Amino acid sequence: MKLFSLAALTALMIAGANGMADDEKQEAKTPDSVHDFKVKSLDGKEVELEKYKGKVLLVVNVASQCGATPQYTQLQELHDKYADKGLVVMGFPCNQFGAQEPGSAEEIKEFCSTKYRVKFPMFSKIDVNGDEQAPIYDFLKSNSDDHTNIGWNFEKFIVSKDGKVAARFKTRTKPNAPEVLKILEEELAK
Repeated sequence: MKLFSLAALTALMIAGANGMADDEKQEAKTPDSVHDFKVKSLDGKEVELEKYKGKVLLVVNVASQCGATPQYTQLQELHDKYADKGLVVMGFPCNQFGAQEPGSAEEIKEFCSTKYRVKFPMFSKIDVNGDEQAPIYDFLKSNSDDHTNIGWNFEKFIVSKDGKVAARFKTRTKPNAPEVLKILEEELAK
């Protein structure tokens, strides 16, 4: 077995990285913020979250047939109240909890627009836990104070203007709860 010095091993690693294609380098890069991700809109279009730099994000995994579904009303109210101050509410439909989001993208869009008059950005249905979880949710959980799996629909993450996780709230904490509003307003004021 041949042993390499630390310097020789480092040189080999650098040479290997220099030989990578740009796509491989991008994949190998660890995300520093939410802005490093690309997601699909509910209409299937790719969205680079970089476009939200300088905005405060309220990221929520949503479902149409959940006991917490009426939180859509409060989410839309927050969107209406704070959008001009820099808040973007983002809905990510998820069917992992009690199969409470079984609809197609078209059905979800129709439900949200007719029942709750949702105008904030909605994205394609994703998994928020497990082997198929969306990378953005891996980032959100890993970079919050609570690294546990998402427990149910309508968990909320507040993301600062620089794309870092500022807070996480469980399902039972309503979007307009004082503790949520306090952090939203603090982040918007920065």
